[in-house]
Amino acid sequence: MTERKPPGVPFESWIDKQIHDAQARGDFDRLPGTGEPLPNDLEAPYDELWWVKRKMAREGLSVLPPGLALRKEAEDALTAAYTAPSERTVRKIITDVNAKIRDMLLKPPPGPPLGRKPYDVEEVVREWRERREGRRATGGAEASGVPNAAGRSDA
Repeated sequence: MTERKPPGVPFESWIDKQIHDAQARGDFDRLPGTGEPLPNDLEAPYDELWWVKRKMAREGLSVLPPGLALRKEAEDALTAAYTAPSERTVRKIITDVNAKIRDMLLKPPPGPPLGRKPYDVEEVVREWRERREGRRATGGAEASGVPNAAGRSDA
């Protein structure tokens, strides 16, 4: 329970004393956000759902339409396949994402269309082998470039 303000003591000095006592006890040490800049959204207009957006950002959630979410997942899967340690892993990654793509093509979701067809597993494995051989030939240096929409590296 907080102590009550003694009679005859102005609020300012009573509050200042409580703050000073809390600082002396170390109540303000190691608070979350200490030493960090204030958020950029202080100047933004008021948004009723600010707390929902902040929680979603903190939790790493997004609200993408299913088609766009799968498109991103397919691109990430292709990148993961190219850096996979074995051909078996490449085949598993591509087979799993292809199943999701085919499912979405058969049952179109609301929102923008997927705009993606299933990957050719053999083509991805062939390109994975070429990249692996290219890294060995250059002494282990990784091939640069992110796969483009066609699944090919820009480099």
